[in-house]
Amino acid sequence: MTLKIVGIAGWFLAASAPAFAASTALPLPEGCEVAGSGTDSSAASAPDAPSFPPVQLQIRTPFEPTVFPAGGYNYLLYELHLQNFTDGPLALRGLEVFDADRRKPIASLVGQRLFEKLVPIGADVLDSDDPLVAGRLAVAFICLAFDSRSAPPAKLSHRVLLAGSVADGPTIGTRNGKPKVLAPPVSGTDWMAVSSLSKGSHHRSGLFVAGGLAQISRRYAVDWKREQKGAFFSGDARNVRSYHSYGQDVLAVADAMVVVAKNGFPDNIPRTAAGFATAVPVTMETVAGNSVVLDLGDGQFAYYAHLKPGSVRVKVGDRVLRGQSLALVGNSGDAREPHLHFQVTTSPEILASEGLPYVIDRFRVKAADGSSQDRVREFPLSNAVIDFGAGEALADQRP
Repeated sequence: MTLKIVGIAGWFLAASAPAFAASTALPLPEGCEVAGSGTDSSAASAPDAPSFPPVQLQIRTPFEPTVFPAGGYNYLLYELHLQNFTDGPLALRGLEVFDADRRKPIASLVGQRLFEKLVPIGADVLDSDDPLVAGRLAVAFICLAFDSRSAPPAKLSHRVLLAGSVADGPTIGTRNGKPKVLAPPVSGTDWMAVSSLSKGSHHRSGLFVAGGLAQISRRYAVDWKREQKGAFFSGDARNVRSYHSYGQDVLAVADAMVVVAKNGFPDNIPRTAAGFATAVPVTMETVAGNSVVLDLGDGQFAYYAHLKPGSVRVKVGDRVLRGQSLALVGNSGDAREPHLHFQVTTSPEILASEGLPYVIDRFRVKAADGSSQDRVREFPLSNAVIDFGAGEALADQRP
C-alpha cells in the first residue's frame, strides 16, 4: 500500500532465537542501529532525578515495542514523539537510550545520527540549524538491533540532550505482546519483501490519523512482489498480467477465522511514466481494495490487501486452515502495481490500528552471489529475495 501479553527475556530467547551463528547476520535495514555501537559511555549519563521545573519537552511512545528476531539480530522498533510545550524554540542535540533496569546506556544518537531519524510534523526537515519551535511535534523513528545471543532490556528509558539542558522521558516496556509464528502468506520462489522496516519506507513512517488517533498500522507491513531476472514484470507494463506476482495464490498464515472479506473492486492499470490513477476513488472503504482479514487470536489480525477481483474464496465467519488458499494477488485499491500487502495489526482496520511484529517459521534468503541461507522463525528484512518453496521443504510448516 502506498498511502502516505508481556513475556520475559528468557522465554523470548528460548522460543524465538534464530537457529544460526551470528556470522550469518544479514545487513541492517536503513535507519537501524546496533545497540552499543557508537555509544560513548563517558559522555552518557544515566537518568537521575530531574531538576525543577523540568524541561517542557514531552517525550512519549504511543505504542510500546515488542522484541522480534530478524536477520540474526533481535530488534526493537518504536517511535518517540517529541513535542515542545514551551513558548520558545528547543535546540535538539542528541538522544540517549538506556537499559532502564541496569541504568546503562545502550545507544547514543548525536547530531546528524539523530536528525536523520526525526520527522517533524508540519515541516519538511529538522536539523541542528532548525530548532524545535514552540508547539512543534517531531517523531523519532527508532530501530535498535541486539546480538541474537543476548536479550534486549525489558525496559528502556530515554534522555534528550538540548542546548544547555536535558529532558528525561518515561520508562517504556519492550515486551508488548508475543509475536505470532506464522506460515508464509505466499508460496514458491523469487519473492521480494519490499518496504519492510526501513525508515525510508512509506510503511515504516506511515503515521495516519484514523478514529482520532495517529497510528502506524503499517509499521511491519510487507509488500510481497515476485522478481524474475531482476524485474517484477515482463512485457507490457500497463497490463497487470505482465507482473510475476499477479494471480499467485495467497495463503492463510494460521488456523484462523475470517473477519473481513471484500471481493468487488476492479484492478488498477499499473503505474508507468504515463501516469497513474486508481480504478475507483480511494476512501477508507476502498484503500485496501479486495481484501481478507484473519483473526489470529490474542488481539492480533492478519490483513491481506490488493487482491484480484473475484478471487476471494472465503467469506466472513469461515474457519480457515494454515496454508489454505484464500485468494489471488491483484492490483486493487491503492496499489501501483500487482503485489500482496500483508501486515499484522491490533484490529481488523487497515489504517486504524497499530502494526505488530510476527515471524515466519521457515524460509530461505537468496544472496546476490546465488547462495542462500535458511532462516528460522524470523521477520523478513527489506528487499530480501525469499524462497518459500525451499523453506517448506526444510520441515513441516506447523510449529
